[in-house]
Amino acid sequence: MEPRDISAGDLQLVVPNLHMRYSGVTATNRMVAPRLAKLFRAGWLGPNRPEGIGKVGFGGLVKLWRRRSPLIWHARRNNEMIAGVLLRFLGWPFKLVFTSAAQRHHSWTTRWLIGRMDAIIATSEASASFLKRKAIVVWHGVDTDRYMPPADRASAFAATGLPGRHAIGCFGRVRAQKGTDVFVEAMVRLLPDYPDFSAIMVGAITPEQLGFANGLKRRIEAAGLASRFLITGELPIEEVPRWYQRLSIYAFTSRNEGFGLTLLEAMAAGNALVASRAGAAEIVVEDGLTGVLTPPGDVDALVAALEPLMRDPAAAAAMGERGRARILEKFSLDAEANAIGAVYRTLI
Repeated sequence: MEPRDISAGDLQLVVPNLHMRYSGVTATNRMVAPRLAKLFRAGWLGPNRPEGIGKVGFGGLVKLWRRRSPLIWHARRNNEMIAGVLLRFLGWPFKLVFTSAAQRHHSWTTRWLIGRMDAIIATSEASASFLKRKAIVVWHGVDTDRYMPPADRASAFAATGLPGRHAIGCFGRVRAQKGTDVFVEAMVRLLPDYPDFSAIMVGAITPEQLGFANGLKRRIEAAGLASRFLITGELPIEEVPRWYQRLSIYAFTSRNEGFGLTLLEAMAAGNALVASRAGAAEIVVEDGLTGVLTPPGDVDALVAALEPLMRDPAAAAAMGERGRARILEKFSLDAEANAIGAVYRTLI
């Protein structure tokens, strides 16, 4: 049942999403927020609210001014930290929490904002190492009921209309940082030798990346692979799980990442995984067992890791089963929500 719009007086937690365009940060927030709403009286502020958490509007936010009892404002972006700091200065009773996923040195602005937070959560030990203050590490989780293997993967693949019997996928915004060019080059080398396989790319092509994307399309066409290479563009988030179910193998090709949520989603869906050593790949993946790790940006290494799985789809399926078991054991949404909730309780 969809939660009602929650009364401002009942709130314990505000989950701000002050970003209009859908992004990986939004996706992670949308996944865990409904689980947090089972533990706390929570309201979502902003667009892209998921089912399972009530809405708090800006009018409701006004009603919180000068409230005596504190409540959590959990930011995941700089603009959300700025809003939280400003609102608290003006009299809102917020305890400020920030989740940092970035694996890089922060700007002075971000460092200043982090210094104003009451608690910091990092999504990995690597992310925590770039912070100048103590952070609590909480790994991301994934909804294993939503991202799950299909009843029949062959039928799921057939729904794509692509030739062959199997698909290799690479999801995320089409850009160099995501290694989309590495994926395309690997497919250009491999697909001619493996006619049972086609390739699928799911993700937004932003205007500033249009030239990059068009260059990749020309490379695919020049290789004579246009009929075996599906580029969907951005899809509604509700449709994405079924596209994982249509894959046999997933290629995580990012050159750098904060965490890399698609790792968890693909493994939860039972895809065999080849992943660059970016984001949380080395935490999530047991190399050679639940996936294969490769150096970022290395086409030769990606080809070498993918080819044995393409040669032996049964081995790929077995790896996918082990990956799903790994996610169920270590990276559930409930485990993430419980760990975040423990941080909240130290503040309120």
